[in-house]
Amino acid sequence: MEFDTDHARFAMFVGGFVFFFAVETLFARRRLTTPRVTRLAFHVGVATVNTVIIRTLTYVPLLLWSVHVEAQGWGLSRMLGLAGWTELLASLVVLDVFIYLWHRANHRVRFLWRFHKAHHSDPEMDVTTALRFHPGELLISALVKAGWILIWGPTATAWFLFEVSISLAAQFHHTNIDFPDRIERPLRWLVVTPRLHAAHHAVDRAFGNHNFATVFSIWDRLFGSWATPADGGLTTALPGSIGLPEGRSVGFSPLEWLIEPARRRNLALAGESEDT
Repeated sequence: MEFDTDHARFAMFVGGFVFFFAVETLFARRRLTTPRVTRLAFHVGVATVNTVIIRTLTYVPLLLWSVHVEAQGWGLSRMLGLAGWTELLASLVVLDVFIYLWHRANHRVRFLWRFHKAHHSDPEMDVTTALRFHPGELLISALVKAGWILIWGPTATAWFLFEVSISLAAQFHHTNIDFPDRIERPLRWLVVTPRLHAAHHAVDRAFGNHNFATVFSIWDRLFGSWATPADGGLTTALPGSIGLPEGRSVGFSPLEWLIEPARRRNLALAGESEDT
């Protein structure tokens, strides 16, 4: 019986979301000012639109492309002769580096930031924020991923595990929870924690223009983009400490979210003014 990766990926995405939503319901770190039902309804609506668009325009082409690349034996992993568990683990690490570089580019390249700032326009953060991406960013990302597949040449199984891992990691580190310091400090040496990623969403850009990793936090340390959040999560514990400083009142307007890339507000990159 053939393994249905499409349905398996969707089931794990939904299961992970429900799990982390339940966890933050019981152990919320920050008190949200926007009703959770409002946040849930808006972001599920965003995710639904994105799912329809992505499945229609990119899912099948990317799947066929990955199968073709694997059949042709293209990519560094094939050239290195990687197979089995070695290939799966190597692919997870290498692709996580790729997504780190891509995330960093979304903050450093003005055109890409136009789309990515729709994610950071959320004035607060919980697991539903992991659903908040502009369809334009996802479409551009799909083209970039096609390049990753060609360069590295992961097997279909490795690509499936990578996609699942980044989905679950994104849900985890957006969740409105925090760990005691005795757990948080060693844990963030290995993976991106909710406290670490909350700092990435901070209004204080000393933190917000750092911590770009998705699964393994080591890439921020290696590439000089690490910023240690205050112990106890104090950087982002207060109301108004998360998100972009402007446009907070329209953070849950469907029209504003859709046209966000065309807005000049919050267009400035790190170290620039909006008049630059």
